[in-house]
Amino acid sequence: MNDGAIDYGAVFRALPGMVALLTPDLVFADANKEFLRMSGRRREDVVGRYLFDVFPDNPGDPEATGMRNLEASLRRVLATGERDTMALQRYDVESRPGQWEVRYWSPVNEPVVGPDGTVELLVHRVEEVTELIAARGGPGGSRARVLEAELYTRARELQELNERLRDAHEREREVALALQKAMLPARRQVGLHKVAVRYRPAVGALHVCGDWYDLVDLVGGSRIAVSVGDVVGHGLGAACVMGQLRSALTAASRVAAGPAQALDVLGRFAHVVDGAESATAVTTFIDCDLRTITYSSAGHLPPVLVQPDGRVEFLDRATDPPLDAHPDPRPRPQAGTGFTPGATLALYTDGLVERRREDIDKGVARLAESLVRHREADPEVLADAVLHELLPPEGAGDDTVLIVVRL
Repeated sequence: MNDGAIDYGAVFRALPGMVALLTPDLVFADANKEFLRMSGRRREDVVGRYLFDVFPDNPGDPEATGMRNLEASLRRVLATGERDTMALQRYDVESRPGQWEVRYWSPVNEPVVGPDGTVELLVHRVEEVTELIAARGGPGGSRARVLEAELYTRARELQELNERLRDAHEREREVALALQKAMLPARRQVGLHKVAVRYRPAVGALHVCGDWYDLVDLVGGSRIAVSVGDVVGHGLGAACVMGQLRSALTAASRVAAGPAQALDVLGRFAHVVDGAESATAVTTFIDCDLRTITYSSAGHLPPVLVQPDGRVEFLDRATDPPLDAHPDPRPRPQAGTGFTPGATLALYTDGLVERRREDIDKGVARLAESLVRHREADPEVLADAVLHELLPPEGAGDDTVLIVVRL
């Protein structure tokens, strides 16, 4: 049987478990027969309606948290694009107007990701365990009441622990963001060029990363160095490593003969920095008088050069492994190219172009198309346009750096 012969709508409706589909606005797109049967709802009572209008928390129970916890889980899935398995939840379901029944459900929320990497639907699957709890109670139901209380207490304890962990991660995120802001250079004009810088932290308390950038006026007055890099890992540790690498590259760029030598020095430094494993960087030396760009990359994505007539060049002819890849550091490759006044150079990190279940080359091509489309705009306007076109509306799950230089 081929895929075209399968009625997936019929399969969905016949699934033995409780399954519903939600839009990113948390509106029911569909619900299968088992979901409707176990929840005591008709399809017309559910489809097209907001989840928490259909299933509100019990207004007579000020400690009811089931729906609030469910909303937090769904928001996490929308923000991260990752499955979220919830602890056992107690729900009071309104069986008749003003009458509420205690239910125990174990939900799993799964994203359905579209071609552009954004979450298009949420699969909300529920295991109904209320009857199991009652069955375990035996005659009279006394054991069921004891087990119900135990399960509810453990679920509340687990929920409180998760909330404390999220609070701790959020505090770490705030410290890491403050450290990143203090260590990264301010936006400004460098040399004779207009430069627009955009830095967007990752979405979610657990995903502060170590992306960084650097802008340096080189000796001679007509040359600048523009660099970006990425430290593997998350949180405060990644931010600290980022600061060390950026400072080291700033110093190396001021005295190096070219970008390859600057990255060679940085690679040697990375070998003695804990947490710098597999860190990447790319640096470009721009000479305004000679109208040349010399560049070298340590495992990083290639800068994109767009000439005024729309011709695109990926600066990928001097690519080497990440900074600490060689046990014995060796000289890194270097290449160069020319530019016409009015050209645009863009350096970036993978948060801008990488999407789940998509080849990263597609994201890089999408970036080049956006740069060409807006190449005549001021760098500040161009940078905002690129972010608007490439980043998902709810934000990226990885840090994003974009530097746009008008040459």
